[in-house]
Amino acid sequence: MDKDLINSLGDELYSAFLTRSTITPFTERDLDITLEQAYQIQQRFIARRLEAGETVVGKKIGVTSKPVQQFLGVYQPDFGILTSDMLIAGDNVIDLDGLIQPKAEAELAFVLKEDLNGPGITAMDVIRATDYVVPCFEIVDSRITDWKIKIQDTVADNASCGVYVLGDVQGDPRKLDLTLAGMVLHKNGELYSTSVGAAVQGSPANAVAWLANTLGELGIPFKAGEVILSGSQSELVAVQHGDELECNVGGLGRCKVKFSGRSAV
Repeated sequence: MDKDLINSLGDELYSAFLTRSTITPFTERDLDITLEQAYQIQQRFIARRLEAGETVVGKKIGVTSKPVQQFLGVYQPDFGILTSDMLIAGDNVIDLDGLIQPKAEAELAFVLKEDLNGPGITAMDVIRATDYVVPCFEIVDSRITDWKIKIQDTVADNASCGVYVLGDVQGDPRKLDLTLAGMVLHKNGELYSTSVGAAVQGSPANAVAWLANTLGELGIPFKAGEVILSGSQSELVAVQHGDELECNVGGLGRCKVKFSGRSAV
């Protein structure tokens, strides 16, 4: 696959993002796409967003827990880039009119106070470099028709990044047991799921270390101030107008989000 084709596929994803439309999975085309090529397509997709004025504010880890892996049929983690337009701040109301086929995930976000340069990063290195952790919701959103994705599709699509919301409570990871901390998710006031930090690669800090090392091998560091989404601890939650979600993390606090409007699909 030559550079022109990689750029063309990245541009196709960017166009789908702008028009809130979906495209045929790359893995269902006669492309024989590799994982390395999928990340190159992702880089082109993100480059188009940066050219339009967005900035990089962090990274995300995807497909880390068994419920998400089983739902998507993808059985290895991936990563994507967080940009400035993805953060929903203020009243934590997500406008579905700007999304295509969104689903919510509850997880922990790490906000860094120091750079991390892999490889060789451990979970303890992650804890030391973290300013604080906070419960959050990531709203994943696929530009691939009907979420018919294989690992190459979701990687190319920036790990199915949509938007994210951070909770108000900031916790010191040195004073929390991130492995054993439970997470309870409610949807519209009813219990939806329960989980524990160990569901994410044994610990959310392990997942962040994995990403630091994976990116380090590519010459991409974590920067102080960046937000790192550590991967879903919940099942993927379908959302629509009027839905309210709340996740509570033991010893830390909660994150709440509301949805309004209508997604494209």
